[in-house]
Amino acid sequence: MKRRTHDMTTREGSLQAPTRHPIDWTNPKFFDAGDLFKELERVYDICHGCRRCVSLCHAFPTLFDLVDGSDTLEVDGVAKEDYWRVVDHCYLCDLCFMTKCPYVPPHEWNLDFPHLMLRAKALKHKQGKTRPRDKLLSNTDGIGSLAGIPVISGVVNTVNRSGVGRKLLDATLGVHPQARVPEYHSNTLRKRLKGRVGRRSEGEAAGPTTGKVALFTTCYNNVSEPDVGMDLVAVFEHNGIPVTIPSKEKCCGMPKLELGNLKAVQKAKDANLPILERLVDEGWDIVAPIPSCVLMFKQELPLMFPNEDGIRKIKAHIYDPFEYLMLRHKHGKLSTEFTQPLGTVAYHAACHQRVQNIGRKTHELLSLIPDTKVELIERCSGHDGTYAVKKEFHEYSMKIVRPVTNQVKQLGADHYGSDCPIAGQHIGHALADGSRPEHPLTLLRIAYGL
Repeated sequence: MKRRTHDMTTREGSLQAPTRHPIDWTNPKFFDAGDLFKELERVYDICHGCRRCVSLCHAFPTLFDLVDGSDTLEVDGVAKEDYWRVVDHCYLCDLCFMTKCPYVPPHEWNLDFPHLMLRAKALKHKQGKTRPRDKLLSNTDGIGSLAGIPVISGVVNTVNRSGVGRKLLDATLGVHPQARVPEYHSNTLRKRLKGRVGRRSEGEAAGPTTGKVALFTTCYNNVSEPDVGMDLVAVFEHNGIPVTIPSKEKCCGMPKLELGNLKAVQKAKDANLPILERLVDEGWDIVAPIPSCVLMFKQELPLMFPNEDGIRKIKAHIYDPFEYLMLRHKHGKLSTEFTQPLGTVAYHAACHQRVQNIGRKTHELLSLIPDTKVELIERCSGHDGTYAVKKEFHEYSMKIVRPVTNQVKQLGADHYGSDCPIAGQHIGHALADGSRPEHPLTLLRIAYGL
């Protein structure tokens, strides 16, 4: 194979913004193994000739090690079966596409590494090669419904904290015994906010915002960190923004997307869309405290279902919480009466917030707080929701998070945290010093003195 030479084109030097093609998953060619492997070889060859993404995750070091250990020192020397080793290490953080790769569309090489990995995962799932463990871990709705039962949540938390229980999880599910697993709360976020369902309120519009929001509680925050959702409600209502919640809610679909189970993504979309669309028609904007959930509605679902008007409507009205608040600030509708300085904050920018292309809104807002210095950390935490807990990937996740924890230690910050609460917890777990992460919404609530 003739290697494509790296022309050192930079994203910054391009006059054209990167674009993304729709995910053509209903086309039979999408699942054609021969066509897929031809494209994998083409893209792997480009990546081998470039290697700019080597520090992002373990997918790229895996690829480069395979090439460097081959007889030809080229991609044509790598066994096709080993291509899957690269696929399995990709958790669709999107940073290679959004921050590193000079060959994304409209470049003639038309490279979208994450969505090629998604296509490979989808073929693997269609072929019935998805492990039962992975199906269970991605069933966030099922886990959440069980976690809402007090006795069960208590038993699960007890088992997860015990050495015997962790050995059992390791033996039966392949969950690494040293990995942090989430706690479950029977007093879920949706239970705490159930009185807000069907709420009628008027909002004060500012710019593109209507001034009233429906909180998509998310699977994780609903059962594992409901306090973050309550912090969001407190902050938004302190700023005169009424908050409701959808009458019903299914997982956004991101865990199933990362598994390649695209029909399950469609099923979740079909359940959520009518409810969210009705809220938008009633004048509500939508926010979610986990960047991956916002990204799902902003990017992945519109690319999977490009012709659905309802998806386009939700895309236009769903926001990251700090994006929403800073849009309000731009029009003079954000309270800047802070009563509590935060000192130094080590702020980890979550990958799925960065790739929304909204700018550093969390950093900007926290920097408005007097006597507060916000130190930005732009490295992946390596968690991905499930990657860090799996036995075969946990050690790699700990390597990926190490540059983040090193920066937190060097800063000696008064607070640290991430827009992604799962990433924040992984950072805290890796620090292993007894400290606890604090979500930026929690920090904002502290600063307001609420």
